[in-house]
Formats: sequence, C-alpha cells, structure tokens
Amino acid sequence: MIRIGLYWFPLAILVALMPAPATATNAITGKARIIDGDTIEISGERIRLHGIDAPESKQKCTAGGKEWSCGQESTFALARFIETHWVTCKGNNRDRYGRLIAVCFVGSHDLNAMMVREGWALAYRRYSTDYIDEETAARDARAGMWRGEFVPPWEWRRSKR
Repeated sequence: MIRIGLYWFPLAILVALMPAPATATNAITGKARIIDGDTIEISGERIRLHGIDAPESKQKCTAGGKEWSCGQESTFALARFIETHWVTCKGNNRDRYGRLIAVCFVGSHDLNAMMVREGWALAYRRYSTDYIDEETAARDARAGMWRGEFVPPWEWRRSKR
C-alpha cells in the first residue's frame, strides 16, 4: 500500500492508472499495395514513408535531353523492392491526411533508405535528416532521378497548386 495524501492505495491500482508511455510505436505487417514512391497501404492502413519524398506519379524528369516519367518509375521501383514480400512498418505519428508516418522494412531492409539510396526519392529534410547520406550516395552514383535533371517533389507539388 502507498499513502497519497490522506488515502492509502494498493500499488496495483496506481500502476493500472498510469498512462501508457508516449514512445509506444505502432507497427503493422502485411502485404503492401503500392500507392506511389513514398506511400503504401497495408490492410486498409495508408502509410507514408518517413523522411523521404518521392516524385509524384505525374511528375516528369529530364535525362539526355529527353523527358521521362520519373514519378511512375519511382512507384515501379518501390514495387520491385517489395515484390511479394510482407512489409513491416513502424511509426507513431500521422500526417495531416491521417496516414501513419513510418519506417518500413522488408526483412531487415529499410525501404525508406533503399528508395533514397537508389535515387527514386529524396531525403525530406523538412521533416528528417535520417536519409541524407543515402541521398549523397545516390547523387554521386547518378542513380535514379540523379541521372538527369528534376524538380524536387515538394517544389513540383507547390507549382501545381
């Protein structure tokens, strides 16, 4: 028993009344449906890949003087990384659209990092600095979008509003 003020309480009651820790992480695992290069859906739950920003589906890039559909290629790249594997996503925040913001894995492979490292997404510095090294590696290797010219996805979206 613990005394609080004038009252005695069994310890079990006090523990039961304590709030859950704020750092609890939501995890979801299952077959993913690819929405675009930085968004998937598992069991009806929309998930935005934390710390990255991929080109929009209709976004075009230029390489060798020719325009190409980098937004679609980014989506296809995520689909190739996932294939038929189960995906586990871990996060505890939601964006303004209600999507879970998460780091997603196929086995031990971080999909968010893979998308940036392969040049199909950028480190989204506005929200995170987690994938800057992967972006530098992609740029140096001229991988994915880095093989030509492109408008960062956040600027492309702003120009379409």
